[in-house]
Amino acid sequence: MAITAEEFKAVTVNNLGPAVWAKLNGATVAVAGLGGLGSRVAPALARSGVGKLIIVDFDIVEASNLNRQDYFADQLGLAKVAAMRDNLARINPGLALEAHNLKLIPETICSLFASADVIVECFDKPDQKQMIAETVLARMSPKPIVSASGLAGYGRSNDITTRRLSGRHIVVGDFVSASGPGTGLFAGRVGIAALHQANAVIELLINEVK
Repeated sequence: MAITAEEFKAVTVNNLGPAVWAKLNGATVAVAGLGGLGSRVAPALARSGVGKLIIVDFDIVEASNLNRQDYFADQLGLAKVAAMRDNLARINPGLALEAHNLKLIPETICSLFASADVIVECFDKPDQKQMIAETVLARMSPKPIVSASGLAGYGRSNDITTRRLSGRHIVVGDFVSASGPGTGLFAGRVGIAALHQANAVIELLINEVK
């Protein structure tokens, strides 16, 4: 039996309280990249009652993604934005969702994320991570960005931390671990980092975003 949008709202208000729910429900969060991080961040935010998500990716779901990304075997070959849109709608039927199947560049970051209260960087490649962080910090003040660095391997969970580099830049990870032979990306450690990111977003929305 499916839950309705009104029923989801009722249980979320009951869990969080009206004041916190109102802040989260009135917020828009942009998730850039829907791989190991983004495919975990977006569902966590949808479950938490964030009112609108803007999701962006240009890739498709491949078999190699299933060891750490929040997709299913019957979604292989689908665009990640389409697969994630379907998954999020099943989680929170009241969620407002804007999905873009494209590769982000500075100009599209500024235009597509103009309405976002918080931007979450969930890219895999260091140059893409740097590009979005520099774009947001230089051209999109006062919006905060939550990014990640150092997620590979299967080491100590507590090595994944949340650090505030500036008033607008929060980074999650151990700042060291890179993917390589014998130290690939595992669902457990990537998932820990993704939920750190989601938690940082929620804290920003409740305590700092007006």
